Amino acid sequence: MTTIEYTRGDFQSDQEVRWCPGCGDYTILASVQKFMAASGIVKENAVFISGIGCAARFPYYMSTYGMHSIHGRAPAVATGLATARPDLSVWVVGGDGDMMSIGGNHLIHALRRNVNIKILMFNNQIYGLTKGQYSPTSEVGKRTKSSPMGSIDYPFNPMSLALGAEATFAARTLDMDTKHTVEILEAAYAHQGSAFVEIYQNCNVFNDKAFIALTGKEDRDSNRIYLEHGKPIRFGQDMEKAVIFHNGEATIVDAASVDETAILVHDQTNMTMAFALSRLSHSPTGPTPLGIIRSDDSRPTYDDGVSAQLASAKATKGEGNIDDLIRSLGTWTVK
Repeated sequence: MTTIEYTRGDFQSDQEVRWCPGCGDYTILASVQKFMAASGIVKENAVFISGIGCAARFPYYMSTYGMHSIHGRAPAVATGLATARPDLSVWVVGGDGDMMSIGGNHLIHALRRNVNIKILMFNNQIYGLTKGQYSPTSEVGKRTKSSPMGSIDYPFNPMSLALGAEATFAARTLDMDTKHTVEILEAAYAHQGSAFVEIYQNCNVFNDKAFIALTGKEDRDSNRIYLEHGKPIRFGQDMEKAVIFHNGEATIVDAASVDETAILVHDQTNMTMAFALSRLSHSPTGPTPLGIIRSDDSRPTYDDGVSAQLASAKATKGEGNIDDLIRSLGTWTVK
């Protein structure tokens, strides 16, 4: 058997990329193409499915199979495909407006079912395609065309939402950190079940520098909390800060002020710890966890459950016949 070796160029389509110059989507696209080339996934077995929005143009720019589907429904379309064709690598791409608003219901049910799909949510905290209205992740007080006096909507915390929906894999990364993004994509692909990846993405036209606390040279070292399974959670330019549990919550302290044993050791299989970490930063204006917040492979996937039921039914009742099923007892005729 011959192993196919790809380059990033093999995953670049012939379509002209039509995002705004300087958009963070370009870097994410490059990271995904770089990951796909190194992953060993056969191009013909990869599918990218999107809803509506700037990020939803993603399938056009990947030289794989893909579908630009319906607003918010990409997780539902992907669920059907992944269940019917478990041999495929199915990826969902969407923005915070697509997945946290009209598509919120489809997102949470895909996660709780643990369908074997990989969900990439580009979070720029704004509706970019429709020219800059506040989104479900925009901060309170956000001034936009649709909120000239400042938004009074309390925003979603996407990571807490995903964990609350029983996500078995939840991680966060930054558009401009290609190396870290590729590492997270590798882990998401290796995970058996739904993988939710939040990617902070700069919209340089309608919400520029929304993540400056994590990307700016002055503050990024003091605000990026890189999580590593099995290692104490410390951060800062000189690792002078740490995270501990205090009064039932994850809390940031000066590392020198506590005993080393009090510092949390990251356990990505621990749901309680994952949720506590998701509450550390409701919006990236201060120290924010990055990396794999939760990964638990112990739950069976939805696709495996459906396949097992089909095998059991065929073993006891045979292959079946759809025509016979439609005309079987229990049907009735309208006269």
